[in-house]
Amino acid sequence: MTYPTPPSQQQTVSGTQQHHRPRLQVSLAQHECEVREAQHLRYKVFSEEMGARLVCKIPEHDTDLFDPWCDHLLVRDEASGKVVGTYRILSPEAAQRVGSYYSENEFSLTRLQHIRGRMVEIGRSCIHRDYRNGAVIALLWSGLAAYMHRGGYNYLIGCASIGMNDGGHNAANIYRQLADAQQAPLEYRVFPHHPLPFEHLADGQRAQVPPLLKGYLRAGGLVCGEPAWDPDFNTADLLLMLPMARLSERYARHFIGPSA
Repeated sequence: MTYPTPPSQQQTVSGTQQHHRPRLQVSLAQHECEVREAQHLRYKVFSEEMGARLVCKIPEHDTDLFDPWCDHLLVRDEASGKVVGTYRILSPEAAQRVGSYYSENEFSLTRLQHIRGRMVEIGRSCIHRDYRNGAVIALLWSGLAAYMHRGGYNYLIGCASIGMNDGGHNAANIYRQLADAQQAPLEYRVFPHHPLPFEHLADGQRAQVPPLLKGYLRAGGLVCGEPAWDPDFNTADLLLMLPMARLSERYARHFIGPSA
């Protein structure tokens, strides 16, 4: 299915052709070959750019056991035909069939048990290095909003990754400097299986918040607990939850459109 571009984005995406910018389209993958395109893009970004240690069953493709159970959201450059952005989406029904959410590899979600039936997980977000100008992530968010609205889901969760090339100091500073308003209530807290020792890594420097994490927080996302350390991707991961009822009015209007 191809999602229509929300009215607030039509000019941004289509109208920029006059400035020689690409025409972009967001859709869900319908065929295995489209999933392979997303997996190849993930490999290029995570392995070649970020240096993640991936076990590739298909050469130059990032794959794991969750992929067959997920919906894969794609942004494609209509001129080149290339997939330039992707998110994978695990619905609560699919999570029940596969046996868990991906984030349960890193966190105990015991306190979220009562909302599992209404909770969608997103992950493996990546954008081609030549398209990181805001348009692709805007379309991915519009696709996610449409998915949540169509399925009647109430909660969106996902891991926000922070690179640790600096030894983890910035990740620790980010967590330390989060405002109380950005922390989930205690009843929604999760617990990392491999905690990042942020108390020892925080050095008081002003945190540099990655754009994706900044976007989640501005949209109304809540951090559900202390960061986990992911050695394979060399990142510190924060589990974020976005209750759709908390989605900021500005973001709701931008990605979903005006309410009826």
